[in-house]
Amino acid sequence: MLHIQSKLPGVNTTIFSVMSKLAAEHHAINLSQGFPDYACDPKLTELVNKAMKDGFNQYAPMPGSTFLKETIAEKVEKLYNIKYNPETEITVTAGGTQAIFTALAAIIHAGDEVIIFEPAYDSYAPTIKLLGGLVKTYELAPPNYSIDWDMVKKLFTVKTRMIILNTPQNPTGSILSSDDMKSLIKLISGTDIIILSDEVYEHLIYDGQKHESVMCYPELRQRSFVVASFGKLLHATGWKLGYCLAPEDLTKEFRKVHQFNVFSVNSPMQQAIAEYLKEPKNYTEIGSFFQQKRDYFRKLLAESRFKLLPCNGSYFQCASYNSISDEKDTDFSIRLIKEFGVATIPVSAFYQKATDHKIIRFCFAKENDTLAQAAAKLKNV
Repeated sequence: MLHIQSKLPGVNTTIFSVMSKLAAEHHAINLSQGFPDYACDPKLTELVNKAMKDGFNQYAPMPGSTFLKETIAEKVEKLYNIKYNPETEITVTAGGTQAIFTALAAIIHAGDEVIIFEPAYDSYAPTIKLLGGLVKTYELAPPNYSIDWDMVKKLFTVKTRMIILNTPQNPTGSILSSDDMKSLIKLISGTDIIILSDEVYEHLIYDGQKHESVMCYPELRQRSFVVASFGKLLHATGWKLGYCLAPEDLTKEFRKVHQFNVFSVNSPMQQAIAEYLKEPKNYTEIGSFFQQKRDYFRKLLAESRFKLLPCNGSYFQCASYNSISDEKDTDFSIRLIKEFGVATIPVSAFYQKATDHKIIRFCFAKENDTLAQAAAKLKNV
């Protein structure tokens, strides 16, 4: 029998897969995993079909198609008044998670420390550990999940190499403010610390608030990888397409890893997305689209026993069940599936120590009818 020493001995199947599998087994409404239950724009799929017929079926250039990179550069300049060179500072990736993995692999050496904010997207910590890095965790707490930057400073050591940000944040729906960015600038001034900014929900900001991207702050932009996702933007998570923005010196290191990881990504979809994004409303109107869904879902759940937490961005709504049960959030979530027919995600799954604040996460990127059916079931809890 082979002896294999696991590089990730504590890692099992992700909570998303577990909950989606349970949902299917019990015919529950799936508000757990973050994907829409409706189709993307038919115009977009027509453009993919056209690109295939036009012959875009072979390898794209390693950094991404020139057409798409130029379109991304135009989009970024239009939204943020920031210029990125499409040839040297933009790389098209196989989704946001691959971009995150590649940025970490390009920078982190054995023994380097990376600060993350939990609850955190579940790929951060395992990737850091896989690379021989050390995870330094700052735990955020409900209801606002705000950051005390003086406490973050106490995590710094001579080995601190990177800080990972996520705004809007998955799973909490919280966003970083301009004051957060100014505090971060002050904190890392005079250091060689790199920023990895996960901004895959950049367009999903609500109530007239502004997305505070690190790219809007020169002191941060010069040391940051910024990760974005077309899957979130275009309601097509299964396409696994995204991109990474970074200054030329960081992009060079990023591409060294990228070329031996996936080399290049889906050619016809790159062509189609570039065409589709030439119409700005295809990305400027998504925020209002999801705000309507958020407001609709919150109104439905206002009649339930759940206490809704603030949701300033993303397509996730967190809720406390503290007044309903004292069960562990994992047990409560499983019971919701089996007894009430609704699948959610327990937020303790986003903490390495499984910190349990009695909070669960709903995804509202669903048809209104789906949300209404789920809310009707949740009112019985």
